[in-house]
Amino acid sequence: MTDLPRRRRGRGAPPQKARTTNYRTLRNPFPPMNVFSDDRIAAMHEAALDVLERLGIKVLQPEARAQFKAGGARVDESLEMVHIGREMVEAALNTAPKSFPLIAGNPDRNLVMELGSMIFQPGAGCPHATDLERGRRPGTEQDFRELITLTQHYDVLHMIPPLVEPQDVPIHLRHYAMTTGQMELTDKLPFIFSRGTGQVEESFEMLRDFRGLSDAAFAANSHCYTIINTNSPRQLDIPMALGIMDFARHGQMAIITPFTLMGAMAPITVAGAMTLSHAEALAAITLGQLVNPGAPVCYGTFTSNVDMKSGAPVFGTPEHFKASLAAGQLARHIGLPWRCASGSAANLGDVQAANETQFGTWGCLLAGATVTLHAAGWLEGGLTISYEKLVTDVEVLQMVAELCAATPADEAEIAMDALEEVQPGGHFFGASHTMERYATEFYEPVVADFANFGTWEERGSVDATTRATDIWKGILRDFTPPAANGDRMEALHKYIADRTAAGGCAPTS
Repeated sequence: MTDLPRRRRGRGAPPQKARTTNYRTLRNPFPPMNVFSDDRIAAMHEAALDVLERLGIKVLQPEARAQFKAGGARVDESLEMVHIGREMVEAALNTAPKSFPLIAGNPDRNLVMELGSMIFQPGAGCPHATDLERGRRPGTEQDFRELITLTQHYDVLHMIPPLVEPQDVPIHLRHYAMTTGQMELTDKLPFIFSRGTGQVEESFEMLRDFRGLSDAAFAANSHCYTIINTNSPRQLDIPMALGIMDFARHGQMAIITPFTLMGAMAPITVAGAMTLSHAEALAAITLGQLVNPGAPVCYGTFTSNVDMKSGAPVFGTPEHFKASLAAGQLARHIGLPWRCASGSAANLGDVQAANETQFGTWGCLLAGATVTLHAAGWLEGGLTISYEKLVTDVEVLQMVAELCAATPADEAEIAMDALEEVQPGGHFFGASHTMERYATEFYEPVVADFANFGTWEERGSVDATTRATDIWKGILRDFTPPAANGDRMEALHKYIADRTAAGGCAPTS
């Protein structure tokens, strides 16, 4: 929760309570918006089932193919193709939970995954980081830790994603550094990459022991999550298939996310791209439910279009918005919580970046997304995460969060006493009703400057992005990590030292 400055009290004004907000548990207040009629959504769902049954999906991992075959799918081993009958998909959708908890390090940060919940994450999976002082650079462990710190600071960012790749840490040791950073710096829900069973199980062990859980207690609820990306069109690779099975076996949430770009790895139309995305998501959900019926899973999509002049991915477009709406309709059709995404293709945190991110975010909100990823800081279509943009995007997310709070209209809010007190032609600045509420009634911005031009000029004519630099530097300077069990922290460091000395754990590709 961001600390809000008190405004100076006027002479004779009553003492003011600090303005309190709760951004940790949000429910979507917006009625869902549709882009297609219900019968067209049903037709897209039926078409996706036909894709899986008749055309099939290529599954590169042998154990995953064996799971599908044991469940009744038709498998062509020579082509690695799996044909999934609709009855298998229906059975999987029946066992996939419609609502389940996510258990954070701090119980006050626990979340509920279900339709209607509203959860935000900053940008994720970026190879580069950037800020105004150090410029654009390959991501480092320091960047990863600093971005975790910024995410921890803002309550409106609810989960820790893989913000930036710490490329200065070798890939066979990187999961140790990323787990350590999350355990030391945040009490929000952590992320674990699906890069092979070895790395996943080591990460589970570190988290389980750090939380002081038994194997049974760890598996009883989801204490972390992963992102599963299919290889569109119609392919599931080895590490992603392993990730689905590993997370399902241990009762941890997998967010299934086909990344389909219209005109590139998906049909050029919104309906065609969403039909492909839906088919791939259903196949991955089915695999997880075959391994462990009832395993927590989140339906997801990340569908936008490409620039047909260059082939580059674009975000925050009308087509991206419409695809989000369609994804929401498909998620409600099957009844599962779901993940959507915002983001920007801009190369720096300028007006284009702000417009694309906000337009993409509103697509997620009006589509009813449970989780909105890449909602703060994401640039270049995911190649870079910006410290300043993370701060400026949080401004929008906090204003959205304010819309989730009830707006009372009882007798005190209708303010008849103030209407009686202030005479025609007067003003309400000094009215008793105003004096009782002036310090707490309105949202206080994170980075916006409401001063007039003259005052702003006297203060140095500082723009919002530059102000954001001072904000993130202050957060890092003044940060206090969440309290942690010293013995468990020591045990975590020893575990990592021992595993590192033994050679670490290579990813699976």
